[in-house]
Amino acid sequence: MGGLSMDQTFVQAPEHRPKPVVTEATGIPLIDLSPLTAGGDAAAVDALAAEVGAASRDWGFFVVTGHGVPAEAVARATAAQRAFFALPAERKAAVRRSEAAPLGYYESEHTKNVRDWKEVYDLVPREPPPPAAVADGELVFENKWPEDLPGFREALEEYARAMEELAFRILELIARSLNLRPDRLHGFFKDQTTFIRLNHYPPCPSPDLALGVGRHKDAGALTILYQDDVGGLDVRRRSDGEWVRVKPVPGSFIINVGDLIQARTTEHTLTSSNLLYVAMLLDEGLKPLFFSDQVWSNDRYESAEHRVSVNSAKERFSMPYFFNPASYTMVEPVEELVSEEDPPRYDAYNYNWGDFFSTRKNSNFKKLSVENIQIAHFKKSVAA
Repeated sequence: MGGLSMDQTFVQAPEHRPKPVVTEATGIPLIDLSPLTAGGDAAAVDALAAEVGAASRDWGFFVVTGHGVPAEAVARATAAQRAFFALPAERKAAVRRSEAAPLGYYESEHTKNVRDWKEVYDLVPREPPPPAAVADGELVFENKWPEDLPGFREALEEYARAMEELAFRILELIARSLNLRPDRLHGFFKDQTTFIRLNHYPPCPSPDLALGVGRHKDAGALTILYQDDVGGLDVRRRSDGEWVRVKPVPGSFIINVGDLIQARTTEHTLTSSNLLYVAMLLDEGLKPLFFSDQVWSNDRYESAEHRVSVNSAKERFSMPYFFNPASYTMVEPVEELVSEEDPPRYDAYNYNWGDFFSTRKNSNFKKLSVENIQIAHFKKSVAA
């Protein structure tokens, strides 16, 4: 299944290979959003916001139930996903993505310069209007819908509408938790770069050597993840650095706080070695990446490092919805969260979210001599 064949490109470095047994995570925040969907009073919504804030600060992710997403919409989307990945290789290749047009099917994605054991299909819920003329190196975000797959497009468009509604609800709770007005962050998403990914992880003959997705943090604002009942999502536990497995909860979604909103992390200083790192990326013909949700919250909320493990017996499916701002968004701490007592924790550079997003997409097609730069490389030294 999936047409993948194990070779050296999938092999993780020894220190990043999964252990034979991964402990199940305990204490993960499980938040019931039904007071929102049922029109709860202000006190109930404030209590929800406090829960979301605590989960974002302490974990960087949480599980939601009572979210109001129709089970029928999820069922139609997952059925469409399975139907697509069951297609013959040549049918999937007909909608294969490219460096210039990064939407559609792909089976050779790399994380941290190691190939992931998976195949994916990417689409955007809202196709931007085509540019009058495509500039050199400009990405074209146009969905590549598979032909002769009844109901596929309709199911995914229905799912996308439900996800956007949920994303804005959660964004409002995050804003409330930061003592901002509920719609304070909405303006960043007027012209979104949001996308949906369909993931298929075939059974792997060497699950002790490979990963479905290598260790990483999500770069955008929020990720809303649906996963099936097979399991395989691992999160690095902050208390001891160990990887723990997130058990699937029926009817739920996992919410990841992305790097754009992040919380308090280890202090870093912009050093000559960091600048050299940027120069190496520029030598590769790429722009440095450094934005994250950590930035909007001025380091109050921290994104969680996670990965996907695979197994030799069962295929696994998941559907992440990456809620991302407009490409012209300049990412910096929200002004209400900055003061003399709590100054900005990140240096400002003349790059925007669109530069970040384009570089991240381009890196899927180029193996870099260094890992993609992260927000921590631009973090200011804060006096004790």
